[in-house]
Amino acid sequence: MEDVILNGESKIYKGAIIGEGSVITAPVIIGMPPRGKKEGELEVIIGNNAVIRPFTVIYAGCKIGNNFQTGQGVTIREDNIIGDDVSIGTNTVLEVGNQIGNNTRIHTGCFLELTTIEEDVFIGPNVVFTDDPHPPCPKYKECLKGAIVKRLAKIGANSTILPGITIGINSLVGAGSVVVDDVLDNKVVAGNPARVINDIDNLKCFKRFYMRPYLWPPYKL
Repeated sequence: MEDVILNGESKIYKGAIIGEGSVITAPVIIGMPPRGKKEGELEVIIGNNAVIRPFTVIYAGCKIGNNFQTGQGVTIREDNIIGDDVSIGTNTVLEVGNQIGNNTRIHTGCFLELTTIEEDVFIGPNVVFTDDPHPPCPKYKECLKGAIVKRLAKIGANSTILPGITIGINSLVGAGSVVVDDVLDNKVVAGNPARVINDIDNLKCFKRFYMRPYLWPPYKL
């Protein structure tokens, strides 16, 4: 943990590897053993230049890339794999088994489990990803399945994504939507249940700064 700035007292468990240039502001817990594991049995690896804010808890068994940031009160359970340049907002919970690609932003109050997020994805506040198609069920572990969010997708605030849904490349989910079916590439969906209402290429920039939205990087290089 050379060149790591620790502001105040935090609990850093044995087996935690934190990259240089990182800033940790207490109180923070890093490397908490999951149930049934002993301290140091699993590593948690966090890349260079992380910014980890107060009341964040990161369990052992995670691998996190460079330039990672958390808001306050973030919980990251075991078996999460997180890429470079990822931001996780205040009070968001990453339950077990998520994979999050580079340059993804997950806002405040989100919940994810067994979810695969590709690169350059934007997830607004209070988005919930579900993974159990019929809770409670004695055999739920046999049919758990998380969502897949393809690269460049955008999901508006307060949306709910049902188990096993695929959200396509460069698609847009409107705020407050309940997504019950797959979303095709480059489509705009909204509502409960969410339905296709437009194509990305038909959207207008109401401020007229651009011909239309998403003409800037990474959407257009």
